[in-house]
Amino acid sequence: MGNDGGSIPTRRELVKNAARNPNTSELKATQQEAQSHAWTYCPLSNRPLATPIVSDCAGTLYNKDAILEQLLPKDDDVPASLIKEKEDVLQGRVKGLRDVVEVKFTLSKEDKEEKKICPITSKELGPNTKSVYLVPCGHAFSEVAIREVAGETCVECNEPYNSENIITILPLAKEDIARLSARATKLKEAGLTHSLKKAPGSKKRKKNAETEPVSAGEKSAATNGGAAPEGVSEKVKARSTENGSAAPQSKSGTATPMQNGIKNAATASLTAKVLDEQDERNKRRKLGLNDNLKSLFSSGGYSAQAQKSGDFMTRGFSLPKKT
Repeated sequence: MGNDGGSIPTRRELVKNAARNPNTSELKATQQEAQSHAWTYCPLSNRPLATPIVSDCAGTLYNKDAILEQLLPKDDDVPASLIKEKEDVLQGRVKGLRDVVEVKFTLSKEDKEEKKICPITSKELGPNTKSVYLVPCGHAFSEVAIREVAGETCVECNEPYNSENIITILPLAKEDIARLSARATKLKEAGLTHSLKKAPGSKKRKKNAETEPVSAGEKSAATNGGAAPEGVSEKVKARSTENGSAAPQSKSGTATPMQNGIKNAATASLTAKVLDEQDERNKRRKLGLNDNLKSLFSSGGYSAQAQKSGDFMTRGFSLPKKT
């Protein structure tokens, strides 16, 4: 019988097998599953990876629109737990677009399915193939191809690179992880970002700014109470826009990128798209628009004369006319 209060199971009866560490085959299966997920889905948005795809200094792949959305200012009604969760995913490695590099995969269609392949060996890039990409161009290859084709220029775009800027995609070996970590530390000390661009606010940049001579137009602007000629004001505006201190306003009132602020047209259009989607979500959240809920109400109001033919459930109540 049992479960009638007369018998109490002991731990010896419930736990048949003792806890043990997973064996090598189980670890490889778990690792393979994790790698397949990382090659397929963006860890920030949990959506499938789609072009354009970017990578940080640790070799993790993200959707570029997810990175842009993360870098934009957050609304007050966004839960703090969600913000912290996404910050834990990035681990402080991405503070701007200079901290990521767009990875350019060579795609091949087979049976209506796109596969990422190496342009040299034609091997499929994924969890079963150790893959790398080059900085700053971002072209992806298999590690075997890069090791065999020893050179200092990319075979796709002829852009020069060195061995330190060969980034392993989703590394598993401790040696690769340590090498990428040491590279990131070295670049940070040199005032550079993952894309080999100058880090904003670095000591080297401040030193150059202090020793930079002041032009005649800027001197006249300072003496005239801040009014500068048109040429100087445009330069200052472009510089402030590039540094992120000023941005033009969109129709909805949020900052949108311009060609002067973001030099890459694809990045500018993608940023504008993310901003528009964010504005639309904010409007729907504030107004509480729900199509299903909205369909229950009539926009034309209630008419007692039109509902006279209905029953007591649909006719409603109407106030008598004043005599």
